[in-house]
Amino acid sequence: MPFFALLAVFAVSSATAATLPEVQSLLEKRAPAALAAAESLVKAEPANGEAWVALTRARVYAGQYEKAVNAGEKATALAPKNAQAFFWLGNALGNRIGQVGMIGKMSLAPDLRDAFEQAVQLDPALIEARNALIEFYLQAPSAMGGGVGKARTQAAAIARYDRVQGFTAQARIAMHEKNPAQAIGFLESAAAAKPNDERLRLQLIVLYQQAKRWAEAYAAIKFWIGQAPKSNKAQYQLGRLAAESGRYLDEGEAALRAYLRMPRGNEDPQPKNAHYRLGQILAKAGRKDEARDEFQAALKLDPKMKEAKEALAAL
Repeated sequence: MPFFALLAVFAVSSATAATLPEVQSLLEKRAPAALAAAESLVKAEPANGEAWVALTRARVYAGQYEKAVNAGEKATALAPKNAQAFFWLGNALGNRIGQVGMIGKMSLAPDLRDAFEQAVQLDPALIEARNALIEFYLQAPSAMGGGVGKARTQAAAIARYDRVQGFTAQARIAMHEKNPAQAIGFLESAAAAKPNDERLRLQLIVLYQQAKRWAEAYAAIKFWIGQAPKSNKAQYQLGRLAAESGRYLDEGEAALRAYLRMPRGNEDPQPKNAHYRLGQILAKAGRKDEARDEFQAALKLDPKMKEAKEALAAL
C-alpha cells in the first residue's frame, strides 16, 4: 500500500471512536489504550450511560479518582437502573477517599455506602459490591452506617449466590474480630469446596503463617508444589515460611533461589522481597556473610526498603 494511502487509513482509524464492546474488551484486558478509547466513546455518545460507566472504570484503573467520581456521577444520572454504574461510582469514591483529609472522608463515606447499597439493590447477585459493603461496614463507625452485624448480613447474602465466596467473606469478618482460628476454619471450608483455586490456597497458607501454624502451612505448601511444581507463588511461600518460622531452612533457601529464576507477574512478590526473605533464612542458618549479600541485593533494588535496612543493621 502506498505511504500516503496508509496514512489515510490511520487517520480514519484514529478519528473513529471505539464501540462500547471494544472499550469493554480493552478494560477487561487492562489495556493502556482503554482510557483514551473510553474518552473517545463518551465524546461520540455523550448520552450513553454505559459509555460513562466504561469511562468511570477506565479512570479508576488509571488512578484518576477525582475524575472517575465525576464520570460515575454522570453514569448513574444517565443510567439510574444500571447496577454497574453505581458499583464503579462506589469504586471511584473508595479510591478517592484515600486521597483526601478527614473532613473529606466524612463527606464522601455516605456517598460510597449509598453507591454500593444501590448497586446490590439493583443487582442482588453482584458479589463484588457486597464484598465492598463488607469492607465499608467493618471499617466505618456506627454513626456512619458501619457495623459487624451488617457485614454478616452481606456475607450471608453472598453465600446464597456463591458458597465459596460466602466462606471467604465470613473469614474476612472473623479476621476483623481478631479470631484467626475461626477465619482459618472458614478458609479451610472454602478450599475444600474448591481445591484447585490458587487464590484460596494462598489465602489459607498466609493465614496459617500469621497464626504460626507452621506444620499446617508446610503441609499445604508441599501439597501445592506436588500438584504444581512450576508455581512461583508456592515456591515463594515455602521460602517465606522458612524465613518466618526458622524451620525448613534448606528447602526454603532452595525455593527462593528457584523463585528468583522463575518468570513473575505484576502481582507476584518482587525480587527485593525474595532477596530479603533469603537473607532472613541465611541469617537464621548462621551464614551471616551470605545473608548480608542478600539484604544488600534487596537494598540495591530498593534503597528505602526498611525491613532490609533493619535486618542488615542487626547482623
